[in-house]
Amino acid sequence: MSEARAPLRVGIAGIAGRLGRIAADAVRETDALELVGGVVSERTALDEAAYVRSLDDLLARGSIDVLLDVATQPGSERWTREAVSHGIPVVSGSSGWNEATLDEIGGIAAEKRVPALFVPNFAIGAVVMMRVAAEIARTFPHAEIVEMHHDTKRDAPSGTAKVTAKRMEAAGAAPVVIHSVRLPGLVAHQEVIFGSRGEVLTVRHDSLSRESFADGIVAALRGVRRLPPGLHVGLELVL
Repeated sequence: MSEARAPLRVGIAGIAGRLGRIAADAVRETDALELVGGVVSERTALDEAAYVRSLDDLLARGSIDVLLDVATQPGSERWTREAVSHGIPVVSGSSGWNEATLDEIGGIAAEKRVPALFVPNFAIGAVVMMRVAAEIARTFPHAEIVEMHHDTKRDAPSGTAKVTAKRMEAAGAAPVVIHSVRLPGLVAHQEVIFGSRGEVLTVRHDSLSRESFADGIVAALRGVRRLPPGLHVGLELVL
């Protein structure tokens, strides 16, 4: 009988946030994963045993197999950069990244021979929506995106919308206009509206609660180390 594999040791940057707490619960509930602890910003009280201030403090607790980054900026960039510089694979679901910084992180990851996975949306339904939108764009090249999020989301347009538009344009769509809505009561929603002569086709995905991200988080953490070194984009790469 083969021996059971040791669980992957996971650290979470941004563990005190709403998504961070859901991620921590998902890790604790998964036998193949073990939560080492999490990094929080200076604004967050250290009122939980799992919270520390820096990646070095987290590593003092022992080795980490994967860092999950769900922090806000600028902490997200700092902790992701530090992790790949330490040779630790990273899954990042944070917003507010620009292309130059992503390229920089990808260069460090390639140099250190570790994979880094940038996930615009952890909801598996959103992954399907993006793939379907890109396929439809081959036939319906005129489209616009309406993305709607809670009023505390800092960036606009969302990372999901930007990646969706990029993939649609690569498939042959005309430049895709993105409309952003920020209102209380929303979580994460996106419509892709295609127009053609005499008809309209709409693809929509709704995350009704942040629990919709849990399965995607677990899949990303378990799958990222199978990817080649360097930066990769999209949850579908590990599904």
